[in-house]
Amino acid sequence: MKQIPLAIGPESRPSFANFVPGANAAALQHLASLSLPSAPVYLWGPAASGKTHLMQALVARCQAAGQTAAWFDAADPEPWTLQPHWALVVVDRCELLAAGAQHAAFALFEAASAQGVQWLAAGRLPPVDLPLRDDLRTRLGWGHVFALEPLADRETRAALRREADHRGIFLPDEVMDYLLARFPRDLGHLMLALERLDEFGLAKGRRITLPLVRQMLAEEGLPEAGA
Repeated sequence: MKQIPLAIGPESRPSFANFVPGANAAALQHLASLSLPSAPVYLWGPAASGKTHLMQALVARCQAAGQTAAWFDAADPEPWTLQPHWALVVVDRCELLAAGAQHAAFALFEAASAQGVQWLAAGRLPPVDLPLRDDLRTRLGWGHVFALEPLADRETRAALRREADHRGIFLPDEVMDYLLARFPRDLGHLMLALERLDEFGLAKGRRITLPLVRQMLAEEGLPEAGA
């Protein structure tokens, strides 16, 4: 089990309010209005489709209400033991669950169901296609299953533009193009890059330009894709 990683600064933390739904409005609406405990939920889709953001948003809502959430990843060692004070159990990267983790996840699901603890899981494949034992695959298909899709290019650009406007910075088209071409295209990475760029520009006393982006990468070593 792991602590939930959240970005620094309250406005950067994944929430339902700052999730850009695109084609994923149904999943957003369901989780945002979820009354715990409810039927199990499984989210599936490729990388950068918003699974982690939505799961972290539900965890954040639980924590804000004074409840405890537990997050398990496929790589976490066993045993996975349900605690009586948990309100939410999250299991991530279900497609990578090894034999021991599958046994642990099944037992955790059964215990959560018996004790009225909300279950939320995610993977890159729909339940029927998961390379898992039959009983666990069946359990993951119970309740509500949502297929998520990455944002379209125009939606990603609009989200970045809104965040730049919110920060009071002008984001030239060439900088936008560079960010989309050189960084991972999920909003989590892009928003983090924009936040770092804003801080770097303020520290240097310069407006946001393509040379400034390149200088930041050279000085700060911010990782980028396709470099």
